[in-house]
Amino acid sequence: MEKKEAFPMKKSNNAFIAIGLMLFALFFGAGNLIFPVFMGQNSGLNTIPATIGFLITGVGLPLLGVLAICYSGVNLRELASRIHPLYSLFFCTALYMTIGPFFAAPRTATVAYEVAIAQNLAPEIRDIGLYVFAAIFFILTWWLAISPSKLVTRVGKFMTPVLLLFLFLLIVAAIIHPMGAWQTPAAAYDTPLKAFTQAIVDGYNTMDGLAALVFGIIVVESVKMYGSETKAEITRDTFRSGLVSTFFMALIYAALCYVGASSVAAIGVQENGAPVLVKTALYYFGAAGAGVLGVIVIFACLTTSVGLGASCAAYFNLLFPKITPKTFVTIYSVLCFFVALFGLTTIIKNSIPVLLLLYPLAISLIVLTFLDPYFHGRRCVYVWATALTAIPALCDGLHGFGLKLGAMDDLLASLPLAEYSMAWISFFLAGLAIGFIWMALTGNKKSAETA
Repeated sequence: MEKKEAFPMKKSNNAFIAIGLMLFALFFGAGNLIFPVFMGQNSGLNTIPATIGFLITGVGLPLLGVLAICYSGVNLRELASRIHPLYSLFFCTALYMTIGPFFAAPRTATVAYEVAIAQNLAPEIRDIGLYVFAAIFFILTWWLAISPSKLVTRVGKFMTPVLLLFLFLLIVAAIIHPMGAWQTPAAAYDTPLKAFTQAIVDGYNTMDGLAALVFGIIVVESVKMYGSETKAEITRDTFRSGLVSTFFMALIYAALCYVGASSVAAIGVQENGAPVLVKTALYYFGAAGAGVLGVIVIFACLTTSVGLGASCAAYFNLLFPKITPKTFVTIYSVLCFFVALFGLTTIIKNSIPVLLLLYPLAISLIVLTFLDPYFHGRRCVYVWATALTAIPALCDGLHGFGLKLGAMDDLLASLPLAEYSMAWISFFLAGLAIGFIWMALTGNKKSAETA
């Protein structure tokens, strides 16, 4: 990825549009569709502030992540190494396992199953159906990931536009003929402020903010291929490309929030977003429409799973070069299969505590990247800010698993925004201040090896 193309493409003023659409395709996945519609169901009358909150972390943060990689000029592993090489190993591994076999990748199979298959099976055999479907899904994932075939790329290029077309028709139908009025919001969204802050956390579920730190270097290299050379040109074109992707993602997410909010009167509040999509498709287009949606989602999720498998295999092959990528793809597929057996709702529920840990660390790294010139890249600032951010982030993660921490709980509860799982902001600012003081006391020269 660091190797520069020998023959860059001809520079074009419109190149950022093509790159923006590529970035959109990287972020856009069928699995992400379930979160805005489900949030819309729960936020009801407070859907507008909830949508704004969701877009901050579901769309805005991925843009900042890509820009941070562009601004730094390095990949994620090198960026995280500014804190410490061991921290880089931990953070990158945790990130790849989260967007890979622990959560995001198994979620692709369960979303496909819930949308395409589950609704057509009797309740008593749905578990068995999931086992069979997941086995077939990840056997195909394994085969496609190890095959030097362009099939996945071709299917992905075809399925994304088809899925977008179907969504467009669904959204237009929902706007012209709403399923019903917006309902009273659930307890977590019962005031505009609570809806806004809860939706910020809901946006974590897309995992795009984490994925952006991985995809960022791809965008930078693509911008270079189109002829951008100086840092100013690369930053400008990356930003313009990011805005293209952001615009389309925001439009889709906002529309799906609306669809979810208007669906409750007709179909009731569902367990997760997958049946919301299915029942909405049934409502407007009948069984044939729901069937078409199911087929599209299966292929879209399959291509996503293959891409995630290839990315994870490439990363772990760098860590363990003696183990072949094929072996890592095999391990990936097996792990995904067993995690998928827990079902979509369980996967989503158990991913939240992990995301409550990783997202503050990711946001902290992004902010530090932009502030880097102000503290001359000194490691002490990176370390203090990250270390203090990790404390409440870890506590929020443990809370998500139902664990109590005694006196620490009382301390965190007293901090601003603690009730919204954002106490880490105070710790980050404190760590940043300590880091600057430490830098002032020890000198201003940048050092990659010392504080």
